[in-house]
Amino acid sequence: MTRATTVRAVLAAAVLLVAVLITLTMSPRLGLDLQGGTRMVLQAEDSGTAKADRESTDRTLEVLRKRIDSLGVAEPTLTRSGEDRIIVELPDVQDPRKAAEVIGRTAQLTFHAVQGSGASGGPEAADGLTLPDEQGRDLALGPAALSGAGVKDASASFDAQQGAGWSVSLDFHKDAGRDWTRLTGEAACHPVQDERRRVAIVLDKQVISSPQVSPTVGCDTGLPSGSTQITGSFSADEARELALLIQGGALPVPVEIVEQRTVGPTLGAAAIDASARAALIGAAATALFITVVYRLFGALAAVALGAYGVISYAALVALGVTLTLPGLAGFVLAVGMAVDANVLVFERAREEHAQHPGRSLRTSLTAGFRHAWSAVADSNVTTLIAAGLLFFLGSGPVKGFGVTLGIGVLASMFSALVIARALTETAAGSRFVSNYRGVNGIAAPGRVRTWLNRRDPQLMRSPRRWLLVSAVLIAVAVAGILVRGVNFGVEFTGGRLVEYATSRPVDVESARTALTGAGFPDAEVTTAGAGDISVRTGELDNAGEHAVRAALAEEGGETTKVRDELIGPSLGDELRRNALIALAIAVLVQLAYLAVRFRWTFAVASVGALVHDVIILIGAFAWLGRTVDGIFLAALLTVIGYSVNDSVVVFDRVRELWAKARREPLGAVANRAVLQTVPRTVNTGMGALFILVALAVLGGDSLADFALALLIGIVVGTYSSVMTAVPAALLLERGSKAPPPVRTRGPRGRSGAGRRDPLDNGARV
Repeated sequence: MTRATTVRAVLAAAVLLVAVLITLTMSPRLGLDLQGGTRMVLQAEDSGTAKADRESTDRTLEVLRKRIDSLGVAEPTLTRSGEDRIIVELPDVQDPRKAAEVIGRTAQLTFHAVQGSGASGGPEAADGLTLPDEQGRDLALGPAALSGAGVKDASASFDAQQGAGWSVSLDFHKDAGRDWTRLTGEAACHPVQDERRRVAIVLDKQVISSPQVSPTVGCDTGLPSGSTQITGSFSADEARELALLIQGGALPVPVEIVEQRTVGPTLGAAAIDASARAALIGAAATALFITVVYRLFGALAAVALGAYGVISYAALVALGVTLTLPGLAGFVLAVGMAVDANVLVFERAREEHAQHPGRSLRTSLTAGFRHAWSAVADSNVTTLIAAGLLFFLGSGPVKGFGVTLGIGVLASMFSALVIARALTETAAGSRFVSNYRGVNGIAAPGRVRTWLNRRDPQLMRSPRRWLLVSAVLIAVAVAGILVRGVNFGVEFTGGRLVEYATSRPVDVESARTALTGAGFPDAEVTTAGAGDISVRTGELDNAGEHAVRAALAEEGGETTKVRDELIGPSLGDELRRNALIALAIAVLVQLAYLAVRFRWTFAVASVGALVHDVIILIGAFAWLGRTVDGIFLAALLTVIGYSVNDSVVVFDRVRELWAKARREPLGAVANRAVLQTVPRTVNTGMGALFILVALAVLGGDSLADFALALLIGIVVGTYSSVMTAVPAALLLERGSKAPPPVRTRGPRGRSGAGRRDPLDNGARV
């Protein structure tokens, strides 16, 4: 075992040990569908400056969403009910009372000049506002000089050096910063210890801090916005709570909590068990497949994939990511897709061993890792770019998806490049493994590669033919969108929320089965205590409501309607707009990255294939009449990442071969690159398809649409990465004047030369 292999083995063992400890000692945070949570009904009320109508309630809902995100509650559900009510559902909330207190705060933050003590200023103050300061002494305050709307950022910090304890640092927007400088500059014109040298910071008509302007600040000079701090006797929790209230913004209208209760999970135990069984069967089938294809090295890669699952799960638990059933299904799917890096390495190792039969197995394997590195790095960097932008620019479930995606990518790279490499390099050092071709898995070229080498199909001889096929597929998809329309789910359109009381308790599974039989398969069902059932669905007329009640009565006996309200979309306009902006920026940044790493023609072709996949997936769901909801959104984002990943792998091989044969026609080079990457594409796709088929067939109705969307997306994405992206790049290259890529130098100064096998002394006979 070489020193590098030893280091990788020790690092892998250390990370795995930490991951196992986290898994055994920390509990996951489960979503509303798996565990239930807390439901609060908020009533918006009129204020002196705003009326509690539909528009102001929608604005209030978005402010509440920001606060809940800052509280660390992921995957919440917020919907407007009627004109002036908001339903908030929080999964796995540890302290519902504290959450309710923070959510319900008006958070009207204002900054005032102090005009004197309450006794001297009193009602003669400009706006007649007299409030007690932190010590209980009355202060006469001037009118609000600026409000919390001018605050750009707020963060809690601890000053250990000065002994000031916890404080909240503020950074103002440009115009508000000038107002702050003017306010503190006017206060600095008064003598030290004069009450009028103080500035009062008021939250919900309560003075939370009224510091004196420092003696070092001159009259009319003022403080810059970046150096502003709210000080007081804050605990760590109070400082963080104040920071998130300020950063989240003030509520446009005040709200009152009119109802709060615990609700059960939206999925029954049977649905969860079925999905878990499907996931295990799919993962086992993937591990068996890669073992059959790559023999011993495939089995070692399957062990590394198991380690990947433990590490990524531990990271999700440690970061407090809320796990929903689609999220867990996506996590299991990531196990199947994480096999991609191992497949890339093994296929390159097979090529190296076929081209240089005299090399040792370890040398071929090392060359496989080295040559696959650029494709692995570029494909994962593009995905990490998308994940980071979705996290920083998105909100709600889009932000959560960005976190899950980023963790999956990093864990996948660690699994393939550290754990799998340590295991396979150790095995490659064994004489038994090296001598027996049928054992190691890379000494033989593989059936798919052998068949392609024998037939040598000229797939890229007529690129326009493949683009015509893609154009027809897009036309069919667009026709479905225009003719059938997109069936948006209740998260996008809103609908109706009806609550019932039954004489006999009804579990969620029985209620869902009854409603599916009555023609409402997409209805969302939750329970809140014995005999209380909530049904959330899309458009529902009175006849439909009677059918729902009758279906529930068959299971629960006498059924009485308790509440019946129209609700707005939980994925509101702002969340959807932020998601589209984040996605558009992510695509543009990926385009720029690929243009720098490859060529602008390759970058445009990759993004074109991505758009092709998205349109076809949406069109397929339109033709099938399936619901486009939050679960579909998660599947669509997964398909986007898969599509770019696939295209990058193909173009990485085109670039490599073109640099070696600069005078050869690009069409012939591209054809050879496609044929060389097909085995990897087929094996990676099969690894994901095993899991998806298991989820679709065995996972029950709760995961059927999710698995179907990903099945369509992966099949279309695999096709487009070869038959759309490459032909498009060939046509674009005809108008490009850029020279072919330059062949990179190997580590020993010769093109393509690799490091010598550590066990090889270099002697030859």
